[in-house]
Amino acid sequence: MNKQFCTFFLDDHLFGVDVLAVQEVNRFQEMTRVPLASRIISGLMNLRGQIVTALDLRQILGLAPAPEGTMPCNVVIHTDEGAMSLVVDEVGDVIETDDAVFESTPDTVKGVSHELLLGVYKLDKRLLIVLDTDKVIHFEV
Repeated sequence: MNKQFCTFFLDDHLFGVDVLAVQEVNRFQEMTRVPLASRIISGLMNLRGQIVTALDLRQILGLAPAPEGTMPCNVVIHTDEGAMSLVVDEVGDVIETDDAVFESTPDTVKGVSHELLLGVYKLDKRLLIVLDTDKVIHFEV
């Protein structure tokens, strides 16, 4: 069975989330920092009158901060708590995959990352790392 994923990049790694979970994709949005909030929260953004919490995927996945001066993008997803934004480096395309090239997350991936991934798809020239959005939005430092 084929599945579609909205893809994005973090540190040159290709990630994806189920396209059905995605509300919209936006270029850089102004965010309001939240005092004393967890370091995984980039801030709050106003999305046409709706207040959306933006999560810093680099912090959640333990990646280095984005280079100074880069403008991140937002992948806004549907959740049980309402819309939430995943802050990413760059948005990719919608990719259709085949389950025949899917593999569960290898045991060699340890710690937080292992828990937040559903697995990987082997594409022609790279791997598509699939995030478990439910676990990502409920991640606690």
